Amino acid sequence: MEKIEHITVATNGINMHVATIGTGPAILFLHGFPELWYSWRHQLLCLSSLGYRCIAPDLRGFGDTDAPPSVNDYTALHVVGDLVGLLDALKIEQVFLVGHDWGTLIAWYFCLFRPERIKALVNMNVVFTPRNPQVKPLDGLRAVYGDEYYICRFQEPIEEEFAGVDAAKLLRTIFTIRSPNPPLIPKGIDYKTFPFLLQSLPSWLTEEDINYYAAKFNQKGFTGGLNYYRCVDLDWELMAPWTGVGIKVPVKFLVGNLDPSFYLPGVQDYIASGGFKKDVPLLEEVVIMEGVGHFINQEKAEEVAQHIYDFIKKF
Repeated sequence: MEKIEHITVATNGINMHVATIGTGPAILFLHGFPELWYSWRHQLLCLSSLGYRCIAPDLRGFGDTDAPPSVNDYTALHVVGDLVGLLDALKIEQVFLVGHDWGTLIAWYFCLFRPERIKALVNMNVVFTPRNPQVKPLDGLRAVYGDEYYICRFQEPIEEEFAGVDAAKLLRTIFTIRSPNPPLIPKGIDYKTFPFLLQSLPSWLTEEDINYYAAKFNQKGFTGGLNYYRCVDLDWELMAPWTGVGIKVPVKFLVGNLDPSFYLPGVQDYIASGGFKKDVPLLEEVVIMEGVGHFINQEKAEEVAQHIYDFIKKF
């Protein structure tokens, strides 16, 4: 880990913290929520040793990257703009792109907006979802899951409910969830007295890992990351010009069969029926990893690194 270099890059009006290691063709890693560049620590070390320049930023609002105060500064256009500026600052014309969780969504957007900057994409968890001009995302989610669905709850100032709770407890709970059921956050819970089920950590996660994440979120807070969810309807509005546009870069997709995103309505049929391939015509492979939960890039770090390498080495 001490071989990883940490730099700050000015891009798109913010200062972005970036972890980087290695030389060769560039791979850009995009993390999710509640995560950081650190989620890619294993892949950075592995793939840099195989001859790649590995780049993992803290996305805007996370870790040591600036967190603009306005909710509306967290749209996909802003975040992809940060990444284009990052590549320009590093004088990189094209990258291999890798995404997980919210990083997966940003990666899909990146490929829609600037496909010429992407050689190939390895995405995880969240399938590409074509824009439905008839239904706003939040209305669709509420209709299926109700107001206590986590994305709906995140529209509220839920970080105020978390105030006073040790970030390590929250993060430990989130990282160790193993249920494919839709995540619900009931209202009226006093998290200060909530009996967190602090089971022992799985083999792929250490106390040191939890403490690293917790230190950054205690320092920065969760608001920046939550603002991504608060822009989902705004993203939908801004994406109107891209209605009907598919993904035009080569893609490999990984998902764990215990990941709640794999059980969203219609997802498995979308993959099996060929809908995914229709919308992502250069989709080369879908890998469903048995017994693996949401945090696939940490839980199966070596396998994920191998999947990335096996795919991108062809280009």
